[in-house]
Amino acid sequence: MMVFELFSTAHFAALAVLFLVGLGIILCRTRLRKPELNRKARFGLAFLLLGCELSLQLFSLAEHSWWIGSLPFQLCSLMVLVSAVVLVVNHKGSYDIIFFVGSMGALQALLTPNLDETFPHFRYFNFFIAHIAIVAAAIYIIAVERYQPSFRSVLRAWLWLHLLAIPAALTNLITGTTNFMFLARKPATASLLDFLAPWPWYLLQLEVVAFGIFFALYAALWLLQRRRAAKKHN
Repeated sequence: MMVFELFSTAHFAALAVLFLVGLGIILCRTRLRKPELNRKARFGLAFLLLGCELSLQLFSLAEHSWWIGSLPFQLCSLMVLVSAVVLVVNHKGSYDIIFFVGSMGALQALLTPNLDETFPHFRYFNFFIAHIAIVAAAIYIIAVERYQPSFRSVLRAWLWLHLLAIPAALTNLITGTTNFMFLARKPATASLLDFLAPWPWYLLQLEVVAFGIFFALYAALWLLQRRRAAKKHN
């Protein structure tokens, strides 16, 4: 079995798909706002997300590799489920968690995947489809649903991140073997955590990093929306 390599052809191919999916949503944003098509698109994306998690669990069972570490307590696994629910119910008050937490986790995972198997293994497709779908959900609520976060959105997302970490931390503590949300140790594969201090100090650094990323996402979207408003005014 070939091992996944960072920034290999298989990696760049997945990133290219991410770009095309995001571009497609942006270019089709006006059509996607039509009520019936909007509903179909949201439900379709939600079912894709749920299908990724369900197929992963079934694959683990079929391979006799399912264990407590297969529970969906990694950040992106949680965001797969949360994003699907928010898309189905279309609860605009929950958009904060998709845009900030989902974007941060999925983009980091796409840039530095914690993945052993490469193309054409099932895990390769499952990993990238799930993470691309999370980012697609974030782009969708911005481009189609016209989500406009405030600074309070940053604070709410930061709080959500800590709430999501509770089951992950408890499971890590109870089992002593799992590493959900990389709270117990850094991942074995290359990641942005390699630039931070050893455990447990990198957890404190991650508090600052997460807030900084949330604020940067908010600032970028605020500037974009302000520029768009200025063009309409002129």
